[in-house]
Amino acid sequence: METVQSKSQRGRVADAPTGHWVYRMLPRGLWPYAQLARWDRPIGIWLLMWPCWWSAALAASAYAKSGEPLLSLLPSPWHLLLFLIGATAMRGAGCTYNDIVDVDIDEKVERTRSRPLPSGQVTRRQAWAFLVAQALAGLVVLLQFNSFAILLGIASLAIVAIYPFAKRVTNWPQFVLGLAFSWGALMGWAAEFGDVDAPAVALYFGSILWVIGYDTLYAHQDREDDAIVGVRSTARLFGDRTVYWLIGLYGAALVFFGWAFAMAQVPVPAFAGLIAAAAHMTRQIRTLDIDDPDQCLRLFKSNGTVGWLIFLGLVGGAVWPALRPYF
Repeated sequence: METVQSKSQRGRVADAPTGHWVYRMLPRGLWPYAQLARWDRPIGIWLLMWPCWWSAALAASAYAKSGEPLLSLLPSPWHLLLFLIGATAMRGAGCTYNDIVDVDIDEKVERTRSRPLPSGQVTRRQAWAFLVAQALAGLVVLLQFNSFAILLGIASLAIVAIYPFAKRVTNWPQFVLGLAFSWGALMGWAAEFGDVDAPAVALYFGSILWVIGYDTLYAHQDREDDAIVGVRSTARLFGDRTVYWLIGLYGAALVFFGWAFAMAQVPVPAFAGLIAAAAHMTRQIRTLDIDDPDQCLRLFKSNGTVGWLIFLGLVGGAVWPALRPYF
């Protein structure tokens, strides 16, 4: 017979936030699907979206000249909206797919065993149906772009498909995640120019390194459980040397970002965003305690601020050529 305690815990996920709008606005029957898509943890949406927005802003202000109309130097609001919706749909689909593949692992990890699939709140069939629905929503968004961007977006699915298996065969699953989560760095440029050029590629490489860094912080939450169940990660690989690795990863990411800006010939004020992002990354490294899971999670989430700083730097840089004649 089901206990009172088990009834009271139904619908709750150990690492899910309390008081989120998902639990206030959605019927209780939809909670497991919201948890599969991680709607109650939107940081993943932001982190998937930022390379898209950076790329769109980089493309819009690329090769900017004094006197050009301001609106022509700013990223398309329509493209930004599409990237936000697409990131929401595809991050949800990716998380759902990851949970389907990882259900046997999630059952053994304290933080994840209460998730909808291992706890039995949804069946595999229901999870697959939800995955397809989210993927179709993402496809509708993708079809709004030019043909080159559409093909480029479809190509990313191969990386998404193999990511959940990477942790079983390599100590660098964060690299595979970086390949997938950074794809937007190519998409924004492709949506603007119908091609992929060197600035977008440099932005992509920088984003991969950034993703490896911040997801290493996230992986430190599960380092001990991962060791028990045999899951590999850069957190386990780096161990006590994580700070030094972060210095290298974040530092190299900033170099690639700066190189992308330089090749695109964006206005110099755009680099202010990179300087601010560097200061924020430095703070992450200086304060990191890999044995404090709660702090690791906070530092991981703070990378949403890095996204804002770089994006606003690009937008500010785009505005500068239009205003310079007046100064």
